[in-house]
Amino acid sequence: MSPHELAALLCKEGDHHLAQQELPIATAFYMAAFSCSAPTAVQKVNSLDKGLWEKVIATLETWCKGKNQIPKIQSKNLAIVSLSVGIAAIFLSTLSPNNVVSSVYKLETLLRRGCSEEVVSKCNTLLKANPKYSMELLLLRALAWVLSGTQVRRGLADYIQAFVMHRGEAVAYVCTRQGEHLPQVIQAFSNCLSASQKESPDGSSLDEWLGNCYDFLSAVAPDDIWVCRAQAAYLFKKCKFEECVAVCSKALKGFSADNLRDEKALGLLLERAAAYFFLGGRMQEMVQDLAEAFAATPAQAMRHFEELFSPHDTERVEEQARTVLEVKFAAYREAVRTRTELRGNHGTELLPSVIQTVQFLLQISPGSKRELSVRLADCHLLHGHIRTALDICDHLLAAEQKTYYNTLLALRGFCSLHTRDHQQALRDFQKVIEHDSPHPNSCIKALCGRGLIRISGGSHYLTALDYITACQLKLEETIFTIKSYVPWNQRGLLLKVLQEEGQKMLQKQRDAPGVYQLASLLVELDASDEASRILCADALYQMGCVEEAHKLLLLALSGNPQSSPILARLALLQLKKGFMYDGNQLLKKVIRIGDTSCLLPIMDIFKDEDRKLMQTHCHFRALTILKDKQEDADIKEAIAYLSFAIIASGGYAEDCLLIRARCYGHLGQKKTAIFDYNAILKEDPKNVQALSGRGFVYLTLKQQKEAVQDLISALKVEAGAVIPAILSLKHEAQGLITQWLLQHGRTALTELVATKDVSKEETLRDLLMIAKALIKICKDAQYHIFYTDVLIANGRYEEALDHLQEAFGHSLADDFASARLAVLQLKKRNVPVAAHSFSILAKKDERELGFLLNFVDAKQQQHLSQVAAQEGNVLIKEYRYEKALGYYTLAILTSKDNPRYLRQRAACLTHLKKYDKALEDMEKVILKHGCNSLKTRVEDHCSKGHLLLSVSEEEAAVRQYIEALQLDESIALCSIMNGPGSEILTKTFHKIAQYNFEMQHYEEAWKITDYGLKIDKNTELKKLKTRLKREASSCSIH
Repeated sequence: MSPHELAALLCKEGDHHLAQQELPIATAFYMAAFSCSAPTAVQKVNSLDKGLWEKVIATLETWCKGKNQIPKIQSKNLAIVSLSVGIAAIFLSTLSPNNVVSSVYKLETLLRRGCSEEVVSKCNTLLKANPKYSMELLLLRALAWVLSGTQVRRGLADYIQAFVMHRGEAVAYVCTRQGEHLPQVIQAFSNCLSASQKESPDGSSLDEWLGNCYDFLSAVAPDDIWVCRAQAAYLFKKCKFEECVAVCSKALKGFSADNLRDEKALGLLLERAAAYFFLGGRMQEMVQDLAEAFAATPAQAMRHFEELFSPHDTERVEEQARTVLEVKFAAYREAVRTRTELRGNHGTELLPSVIQTVQFLLQISPGSKRELSVRLADCHLLHGHIRTALDICDHLLAAEQKTYYNTLLALRGFCSLHTRDHQQALRDFQKVIEHDSPHPNSCIKALCGRGLIRISGGSHYLTALDYITACQLKLEETIFTIKSYVPWNQRGLLLKVLQEEGQKMLQKQRDAPGVYQLASLLVELDASDEASRILCADALYQMGCVEEAHKLLLLALSGNPQSSPILARLALLQLKKGFMYDGNQLLKKVIRIGDTSCLLPIMDIFKDEDRKLMQTHCHFRALTILKDKQEDADIKEAIAYLSFAIIASGGYAEDCLLIRARCYGHLGQKKTAIFDYNAILKEDPKNVQALSGRGFVYLTLKQQKEAVQDLISALKVEAGAVIPAILSLKHEAQGLITQWLLQHGRTALTELVATKDVSKEETLRDLLMIAKALIKICKDAQYHIFYTDVLIANGRYEEALDHLQEAFGHSLADDFASARLAVLQLKKRNVPVAAHSFSILAKKDERELGFLLNFVDAKQQQHLSQVAAQEGNVLIKEYRYEKALGYYTLAILTSKDNPRYLRQRAACLTHLKKYDKALEDMEKVILKHGCNSLKTRVEDHCSKGHLLLSVSEEEAAVRQYIEALQLDESIALCSIMNGPGSEILTKTFHKIAQYNFEMQHYEEAWKITDYGLKIDKNTELKKLKTRLKREASSCSIH
C-alpha cells in the first residue's frame, strides 16, 4: 500500500471519528495521515468547513502547548507511526503558516539548540505582530536572554512582566515548558537580588520589583531552599513576620530532624524564631526553634543568633526561654501526677524538649551555667540518661563553688541507686539528711532514696518512717519523687512494703497520723489499689475521725461492691455508731460472699470496746438464728456470725467456739468441729464441754481410742455434767460409748491385776470413776460386774459383796456374778464353794475365769487346783463328764497348765467326743515332755495318735505312733492294744504306706510299712513291702 493510499485510509478513519464528535481522535488520525503523506492530509483538513477546521487547529495548539496529551490511535491492518508534539507543530504550521503556537514551539526547539540570539530576534518580531501571545513570547525571550548571559537583567524583567500580566499562566508555562532551565533562572534571580540595587530593571519601584521577584520565585520554585530563605529574609526585613513564619514553616517541612544540621535549615529555624520573637505571644514556638537549632549545631546557631538578636533582645529571649522552660517542666510534672499506672513512664516523652531548652539557655546565659547545669542533670536523670546525669553531678560537686550542694548530692544519690551502687547512694542521701539546713525538696529526695535502699537491707519499718517524714515535709513532692526518680521496677515493691508496714504500725497502735499521711501517699501513687484506701480509712479510724473513715470506705466500696474487707469495716463502724440493722446487713453481705477471714487483720486495728461490741452482736445473732431455725443454711449463717465473734474476741471465745463446734458437728464437718474443740482445750485443758464434745465427734468418726480418752478426761473433771450429756445421745451412741468405756476399763484392770502393781492408785481411782459412770448410764449386768471387779481390785471386798447382792439379789443366778462371789468367798477360805462357782464359769468363759484368778494369790490357786482336780476325778468315775470338764479346766488354770490335769481334761473331752480340744490339750502336754518318764511320753504320743484317728487325720496319727514306737516299742505296743488295737492300726499304716508308694515316696512308704509290721504281721503290709523291694530296687531305702 502506497503512502498516499495509507494517508487516504487514515483520513477516512478521521472523518468517521469526526462524525462521532470525537475531535481529538479524529485530529490524531489526520496527523497520522500527515506523517504518511502531507499533501493528502493537508488537503483533507483544508476541505473541512471553517468551524471544523478551526477546531482541528485549536486541538493541535493545545497539544503544542502541552495542555493535553495526544491520544493513541489504532487502525485495522495499518501500521500507525508514533505521534509526537513535534509532528503536531509541523502539521499546525503547514495548515496555518502564521500560527504563533507552532512558532513558539519552533523557537523552543531553537533555544534548546543554543540559538539564543535568533530566538530573541524572532520573539521581538512575533511580539509586534501578535500581542495576543505576549506572555509565551515574553517568557521565551526572557529565557533566551538569561541563557545568553548578556542581557540577564532584561530577561528577568521579561519574567516579572509576564508574571505580573498573567500570574497563573506564566508560572504554569515556566514550570512545564522551561522546567529544565529553572535552576539557571533561579540562579540569575539570586545573582541579581544578592547584588545591591538602587533601581529596578523594569522601571517600577524597587520595593515593588523585589516583592514581585520573590513572589515569582516562590511561585515557580516553592520548595527551593534558597528561594525560601531569600523570601523569608526579605519578609523579615520588611517586618512581615507572619508571612516570614509561613515561608520558613513551609520550607522546613522538607527537612527531617537529622537534616537540621544543614546550614540552610539552621538559618530557616533561626529566621522563624526571630519572626516569632518580634511577633510577640509566640514564646513556645520561638524557644522550640532556637532549642532545636542550638541542639543541631551550637556554634553556627550562635553566630546566626547574634546576627538576628541584639544584646537587649537576647535578654528578653532568655527571660522568655526560662518562662517556657518552667511551663514545659510543669507540664511534665502534671503528666507524672496524672499518671495512672504506677510502673508507667508516661510524660517522659516531654523531657527531650525540656533538655533542649536548658541546653539552649546554657549557650546564651553563661552567667547561669551552674544553675542550668543542675537543671540539666536533673532532666537527664528523669529521662533515664543516668551516666550523663552522673557525670554532670560529679563535675559540679568537684568544683569550688558549692551552691546547689544538697540538690546535687540528692541527684547523684539517685544516679548511684540506678547503677546499683547502694553504698555511694546511701552516703549522698545521708549527707543531705544530716545537713544543718537542707533544702526541703532535696531532703525529700534523700529520704525517699534512703528508704528505698533500706528495703534491700530488710529494714522495712525504717523505710516506712523515711517516707512518713518525706510526706510530712511535702506530700506532692514525695509523690513526684516516687513516680519519677524511683526506678519503675522497684515502685511496686515499695508500694507493698509501705502498705504492710503501715498496717503493722496500726496493729501496734503506732503513729496513726503518720500512717494516714503514708496511706494518702499510697492512694495518690495508685488510686486503683484497694489496700491503700483501706489503710487510709484504718488510720482515720485510729485518729478518731470515724465519719471521714466511713466516707472513704463508702467511696472505695463504690468501685468494688463485693469487697469483704471494706464491708466488714463499714459494718463495724455502723455498729459503733449504733446503727445495728445497717451493720447487720453489711455483715450478711460478707457472709454471702463467704470471706469471713477478712476480719482477721481488722481486729488488731480496732479498739477493744468496738471489738467487744462486734463480738456481742455476732454472738447474739448466732443464738437467735439457732433458736428459731435448724436448717443447714441457717446453721451455716450462725457459724459465720460465730466466726465473726471469735475473730473479734482475738481468736478465743469459749462460748462461741463451743457453739460453733456443735454446729460443725451437726453439718457433718467433724474435723472442723474437732479443730474448734482443740482451740478451747489448748487454753483450758479441763474444759468438760469441750472434752465431751470432742469425744462425741470422735465417736461419730469411730475413733475409739481418742473418744474414750476425751470422755474419761471429762468424767474425771466433772462426771455430773458428762453423764447427762451421754444420756442425751441416741440409744445406739450410748451403747457404743459404754462398750468402749467398758473395754478400756477391762483392759486397764486386767493389766493392773495381772502385774500385781498395787502402786497404781491413780489408775484404780480412774477405773472406779469409769465403773460408777457406767452403772449410772446403763443397768446391764456387765457394768455392775465391772464395778464389782474394780471394788475387788481396790480391796473393798465388803462393798463388792454388797453391790453384788444389791444388783443381782442374794441368789446370784448370774454365773459371772457367782464367780465374783467365789472370789470373795476365797478371801474367807471357802475353797470348795469357790471351786464349784469357778468350774461353772470355766465351761462358759475360760478367759473370764483367767481374769478373775488374778485376784487369787498363788497359794490359794494351788489349793484350788487340788480341790478342783479331786472333784473332777470323782465326777469322771460317776461318768459326769460335763461337770468334770469345768473342774479340770479350773485345775489347769490354777496350776498353770499342769500336764497331769491337761491329760485328765483331754480324757474327759474324749469321752465328750470333743476331739479337737482334746488334741489341743495333748499338744500342750507333749510340748512339756522335758522331765516326764519314757512310759508317759510314749503313752502321750499314742493318746494323741488315737485322737488324730478319731478326727480322721490318719497320716498325722501314723507319725505319732511311729514316734512312740521309736521311743519304746514294747510300751507303745501295749498302749496300742488298749486302743485302738493292732488290727485297726495296721490297716491305717497300710493305707498311708500305699499312698506314699503310689506317690513314689518309696523311702517314706518303706518306713511306714516297716513300723506297721512291728505292730502286726499284716499280709497286705508284707505284700506292699515285697512290691517296694521290687519297684524300688534301684533306690537306697535302707
